Amino acid sequence: MARHTTSLTNTQIRQAKPRDKEYTLSDGNGLQLRVRPNGAKSWMFNYYVPITKKRNKISFGSFPCVSLACARRQRDEARELIAQNIDPKFHREEQVQAKRIELANTFKAFADEYLSIKKKTTVESTYSKREAMLENYLVPAIGTIPAKDIKPLKLRAVLDPIYKQGKVETVKRLCIIANEIMRIAVVNGAIEFNPLADLTKLYPAKKVRHNPALTPEELPELVQTIGKANIRLTTKNLILWELHTMVRPSEASKVKWSDIDFEELVWFVPIPKTLSIHRVPLTPQMLTILNDMRPHTGNREYVFTADRNPNKHANTQTANAALKRMGFQNRTTAHGLRALASTTLNAHGFNGDLIESALSHQEGNKIRRAYNHTDYLERRKPMMQWWSSRIELASKGEV
Repeated sequence: MARHTTSLTNTQIRQAKPRDKEYTLSDGNGLQLRVRPNGAKSWMFNYYVPITKKRNKISFGSFPCVSLACARRQRDEARELIAQNIDPKFHREEQVQAKRIELANTFKAFADEYLSIKKKTTVESTYSKREAMLENYLVPAIGTIPAKDIKPLKLRAVLDPIYKQGKVETVKRLCIIANEIMRIAVVNGAIEFNPLADLTKLYPAKKVRHNPALTPEELPELVQTIGKANIRLTTKNLILWELHTMVRPSEASKVKWSDIDFEELVWFVPIPKTLSIHRVPLTPQMLTILNDMRPHTGNREYVFTADRNPNKHANTQTANAALKRMGFQNRTTAHGLRALASTTLNAHGFNGDLIESALSHQEGNKIRRAYNHTDYLERRKPMMQWWSSRIELASKGEV
């Protein structure tokens, strides 16, 4: 005859006093309240393991944190698992392990791995930009979400508002970063495929607007206007330096005296993006600009120094701002001076490879780039001299 067990009541549980030895109070169907000598009370469930029929037990937590009603619900759930030949203790351990894996496989966890890879494979400036974009946009929004739960709609909730602000390039870059992170999640086995692979297609890029540039016929107007302009000597010479050397505004404003070899007549321009050096042959006209600056900044690090702090280089937008004030707004920019030089040199029949090398453009053909490592320095010298002479003649009004 089966033994009948009277169910416990909350009053019985609260009034249960500790004894010299541990003892239990049964609630029926395997649920027991264990009372320790120190007065601690905890719920235990005794059961037979499916298949093996070995006795086992599992804790449901301490009273009163886990109430009688809650302990009974856990018992009933455990009995349902046993009816399905599932060991409730093993089932709980599996759930806990799955949760640990889930917490370890968050978007931020893979973002950290992505940054550690980028730190080894990219220059500091590129790494800093990637890190800032993650910290400003992605990690606060989806960092704690497991990679398996990252879906296009979740990321769209982050990207759509940014896109509506007109920050198209920011959104494109964030799509690329998110994709690279999710590919790391795939490799680590956290997800089977990357659900964000085509997300960037939802954000069409704006039409490319090239920097406005003057025509070769307008070169005299430009040079004469610069010569007559009421601007700082540093600003005037910076614009002329950009015009003669054909370098980017950010490179021109950061030229250091130590980067110039006055014996070989070469300026060595660091290119952080490609970890390379671009060599610019110096013409007599370029040397005139340097000699003009020497009394003012020769004892400084930079040739063109900032107005307020001579220990820093000139602002990369200084030339742009000056050109606007001189009346060239919407006609040219500092970057547009490179286009003016390129157009003029191409029109006069100079070799395209020499022009592209002078502009420090990367070879478009990957195979050719892999085998062609020359920068045509010696062959560029006559071309650069022709260009400097062309600017000098333009300053005298010759078209």
